[in-house]
Amino acid sequence: MPLPRLLTLIFGFGIILGLMLWLVNSLYWLYIQVSFTTPLLANLLLLLLIALLGALVLAFFYYTNLFRAKARKNQRRRLPPKVPIEKTEAAEETLRAVRKQVAQIEDEVARQALLERSHDIEDGFARHELRVVVFGTGSAGKTSLVNALLGRMVGEVGAPMGTTEVGETYSLQLRGLDWELLITDTPGILEAGGAGGQREQLARRLATEADLLLFVLDDDLRQSEYSPLTNLAKMGKRSLLVLNKTDRYPEADREAILTRLRQRVRGFIAPSDVIAVAANPHAVFLENGQTLTPDPDIMPLIKRMAAILRAEGQDLVADNILLQSQRLSEDARRLIDIQRRRQAEKIVERFQWIGAGVIWVTPVPVVDLLAAAAVNAQMVVEIGKVYGCELNADRGRELAISLAKTLGSLGIVKGVMELVTTALQMSIGGYVIGKSVQSVSAAYLTRIAGKSFIEYFRHDQDWGDGGITEVVQRQFQLNRRDEFVKAFVQEAIAKLPESLGRVMQPLKNSEQQPEELERENW
Repeated sequence: MPLPRLLTLIFGFGIILGLMLWLVNSLYWLYIQVSFTTPLLANLLLLLLIALLGALVLAFFYYTNLFRAKARKNQRRRLPPKVPIEKTEAAEETLRAVRKQVAQIEDEVARQALLERSHDIEDGFARHELRVVVFGTGSAGKTSLVNALLGRMVGEVGAPMGTTEVGETYSLQLRGLDWELLITDTPGILEAGGAGGQREQLARRLATEADLLLFVLDDDLRQSEYSPLTNLAKMGKRSLLVLNKTDRYPEADREAILTRLRQRVRGFIAPSDVIAVAANPHAVFLENGQTLTPDPDIMPLIKRMAAILRAEGQDLVADNILLQSQRLSEDARRLIDIQRRRQAEKIVERFQWIGAGVIWVTPVPVVDLLAAAAVNAQMVVEIGKVYGCELNADRGRELAISLAKTLGSLGIVKGVMELVTTALQMSIGGYVIGKSVQSVSAAYLTRIAGKSFIEYFRHDQDWGDGGITEVVQRQFQLNRRDEFVKAFVQEAIAKLPESLGRVMQPLKNSEQQPEELERENW
């Protein structure tokens, strides 16, 4: 006990003891004075004081016991469980960032869908619910397990695969658990056909939203089941591996299967979380001709679920809320990336034909992107704006020239000219005009440059570990397919006159000639 607190306690006891001694002494002198005159009155006064003291003692014990009873009652009336504050704050911060991202999405339907999901996640902070999702193949006995857990029929048992077409959720209250338990029966995975694939997508989505996952098997773990289980575990899903229909196996075989399962999931599912059950045991034929249907054997699962939910319930909910908010942020980033890429590709398409027009009107004997560096610099600046990067003209020109030199050093310029020459010969009967080759090649190279810059800005102005060379080579390989080159050349033949008209007007109003632009860019 701290010294200041100890001194305060001693001082308080001293004052109380002093007051008690003073009271006893005062009563004693009062009794002596009264007894000299009227002894009977003194005795009556003494009895009255004793009775009053006894009543005070009884009242003290009565109210002490009453307060203890109220305290025990208040303990039984537990406060609603609270999600750990640090994880709640992290999830709230993520949701705030998501809403800022969502504001950038132009697709109204997608934007509203993300906002609704963010509100649902936010409501999860206040709801005191634990979501348990039953997941597995269609024949593993998921619905039978849900029936056994709830103690009443909630679905069709022993039905063909695919009966549970939508996620069905039921409420269950476990003794001593403050959370409402919501158990969701999902469609089976690994079903054939397009409808089976759609049901599997629904089941996987429901599994990712679970606080606790029951992955149900009826035999050893197959590779097709192992992959989704490991993917969910990597996401951080708390999972129980449930071996159902164990009444079909002799005890030795059942133990052998459990041992193999525990070995295969070692590292992401604890051995104690691999549980054997018989949710809907087969009827047993007795010697007298009657049949006996055993009760479901699921107590090991119920006990393990109860232990986990009591010990980890708050953390499970908090982890799931944080995971859902992070997944929502990833979905928002993905939509924004698609939107930005679409906008950036429109810019690339526009500038590739402008670049072709520049080469068409530029009196140079060979194709060189430096002749159109001013155009490509402006393309870089506009792509940067799409990705929220404000670049000035000098920085845009620097990046454009750097990439143009890379294209030349890698031999891509020569390779593009060969591709274009071959495609033009096939398109216009073998007669190729030099300017046509140069212009179409310039458009093609501008396209490769633009696509490369899109990757550069998508990764926060970083070329990646392989540098600019790897990015440029990858884009060249992606854009050199024969069918694409032919279609590109056909489009170029139709676009060149239009591009020529767009380019001529700015050149007439410019004080610098293309040769001067080229020298300046060097």
